[in-house]
Amino acid sequence: MLTYTIRRLLIMIPTLLVISFVTFSIIKLPPGDFLSNQIAELRSQGDKAALERAEFMRAQFGLDKPFLEQYAVWVGIWPTERGFSGLLQGDWGWSFEHDLPVAQVVGDRMLLSFILNFTVILFTWAVAFPIGAYAATHQYGWGDYGLTLLGYVGLATPNFLLALVLMYFANVEFGLAIGGIMDPEYLDKAWSWAKFGSVLNHLWIPVIVIGTSGTAGMIRRLRANLLDELQKQYVVTARAKGMPPFGLLVKYPLRMSLNPFIADIGNLLPSVISGSAIVAVVLSLQTSGPMLLEALRSQDQYLAGSFLMFLALLTVIGMFISDLLLAVLDPRIRLTGGMAK
Repeated sequence: MLTYTIRRLLIMIPTLLVISFVTFSIIKLPPGDFLSNQIAELRSQGDKAALERAEFMRAQFGLDKPFLEQYAVWVGIWPTERGFSGLLQGDWGWSFEHDLPVAQVVGDRMLLSFILNFTVILFTWAVAFPIGAYAATHQYGWGDYGLTLLGYVGLATPNFLLALVLMYFANVEFGLAIGGIMDPEYLDKAWSWAKFGSVLNHLWIPVIVIGTSGTAGMIRRLRANLLDELQKQYVVTARAKGMPPFGLLVKYPLRMSLNPFIADIGNLLPSVISGSAIVAVVLSLQTSGPMLLEALRSQDQYLAGSFLMFLALLTVIGMFISDLLLAVLDPRIRLTGGMAK
């Protein structure tokens, strides 16, 4: 197990390097960049001072260099006049649109995104597992039919549409504005207990909106997996021996049904973060999704690249964690690995 863990950690390094190259290539596919577009606009306006500053920054960050040299500067293996150390040394670069270091621009946004999406994951699991287990153990009952209908409705309802409906009814029926993830007076202030409390008060609406489709999908998958396990011979044998139904369910079938969900950890975090971008725009959430969309639109390459590499890092780490948990959860995986050797 230790050898496997070390090998997986070492594989993560070249994997992230390849992802960084693909990410940078996609960002550079549209012609030009933020500063070159700004330079063209300043030339048409005749603003010489701002034009000189933009051209100077473009040279400092190596944006007038060939593609491979720009990539090397971003990663951190090619020096620049500014002394930009690159991703390998923890320097995320400069946001040209905000005229600030990327670390300062994304700091609160990343934290708020983590709080929101971690809460969504907890909500999804807390709701989906008991409902899915109940639907599987009461197959073809009224509860199963009702939960199945709710699951299909949840899968068919787009998150942004649900957000619009909730905003409309909250405004029309109760006169409440449910947009934002905190009260406006806390937006530019340092973190405090009052600010954290404001975030918690505003958190439940986006958690329900974002988590609805994921919860519905997880209920359907857990029900199908659990039904498959409940029909296997070892369950019949345990029942024949007089094992209590709840203990039998938790100890064997439910544990085996968790494998697909553990394997999905690598996709869960980045998919929730990227999937909530449209909802964040609709609900005016101060998270990373709207800023990522704006950075891609304006070709703010260092800001967009930092967000995309963060999602890639979450994917790689999530896959690593899911593989380790699968080996611990299911002994058959460890035995199969040993037979393959």
